[in-house]
Amino acid sequence: MNKQQIDILINEINSFDTIIIFRHVRPDPDALGSQIGLQHAIKKMHPNKSVYVVGTTIDNLKFIGEMDQLTDDKFKGALALILDTANAPRIDDERYSLCDKVIKIDHHPPVDQYGTLNIVDTDASSTSEMIYEILTSAGYGMDYIDALVARCLFIGIVGDTGRFLFSNTSPRTMEIAASLLAYDIDHTAMINKMQERDTKGMQFQGFVLQNFKLEDGVGHIFITKEILQQFDISASDASLFVNAFADAKDMSAWAFAVDEDKEIRVRLRSKGPVINELAAKYNGGGHPLASGASVYSVAELKQLLIDLKKIVNE
Repeated sequence: MNKQQIDILINEINSFDTIIIFRHVRPDPDALGSQIGLQHAIKKMHPNKSVYVVGTTIDNLKFIGEMDQLTDDKFKGALALILDTANAPRIDDERYSLCDKVIKIDHHPPVDQYGTLNIVDTDASSTSEMIYEILTSAGYGMDYIDALVARCLFIGIVGDTGRFLFSNTSPRTMEIAASLLAYDIDHTAMINKMQERDTKGMQFQGFVLQNFKLEDGVGHIFITKEILQQFDISASDASLFVNAFADAKDMSAWAFAVDEDKEIRVRLRSKGPVINELAAKYNGGGHPLASGASVYSVAELKQLLIDLKKIVNE
C-alpha cells in the first residue's frame, strides 16, 4: 500500500454520505472481520453517514457481526468498498454495480482489478491487517480503533494466519496483533468461539480423518451430497474442516472437495509447493499456499488431483 492510495480512499470516504462494504462469497473470519471492523471505524469517524455491510449470513460466524438487509435504492449514489475479494464474480452481492464508485481493498494476488481504485498488498497476512494499516496510516489510531474494531480485526488476522501458524505471519503481523490485544477484548473467548464445533461437526471431523487419502504426497477427500446428508451438515460448514488432516506426515499439499450442487468447490492447501496457479487453471485463485478452485465433474476433480501431484513431485 502507498500513502497516496490511502489518501484517495479517505477522501472518497469523506465525500460520500452512504458507504456500503462488501466481501466475498462463503466468507471466512478475515472477510467478515475486515468488513465489520471497517464499518465500525467509519461510523466512529462519521456518525452521520450511513455505513452498511452486506452479504449472505453465515451461522457459525454470526458472533463476529450481523449483515444489513438493504433494498436496491440504497445502493444508488453510494460508495462501494469491496474487501478481501480477488475477482468480481466472487463478490457476495452483485448490486455493487449500482453504486457510484467501487474501491477494492485486498491482499490476494491481483487477478481482477475491478475497482476505480485498487488497493492491493500481497505482503499483508490478511485484509484485516490492511485495514489496521490504513486506519493508522491515515492518522486514525487510538481514536477510531476502539475495542469493537480491534475485536473484529484481531479475529480476522487470527483466521487468515491459522492462529499465527501459517507462513504469512510476519513480524509486522505480530506487532499489529499485539497492538489490538492492548484493547479490552477477550481474545481467548473469540478464538474458542471460532474453533467451536457441535456434536455432528465433531462426528463429521472423525469421518474426514478416517477417510481422507494420501497419495504421492497429496492428501485429498471428496465430500459428496450423500455424506453431507448423512451428517446433516451444510457444504459451508463442511468446508471449515479443510485443515482436519493438515498434520499428516509426508503430505506436501491437500485438496478438500465439497459438492455444492452447481459445482464441486475444491479448497487447496500447501506446505510449500505453489498452488495458486493450479487454482487459477480450475476457475479459482488465491494465495501461493492457500487457494480455492471450482470443478464441474468428478472426472475434472480427478484431473485436478493429477495436476496437483505433478506440482508436488516436480
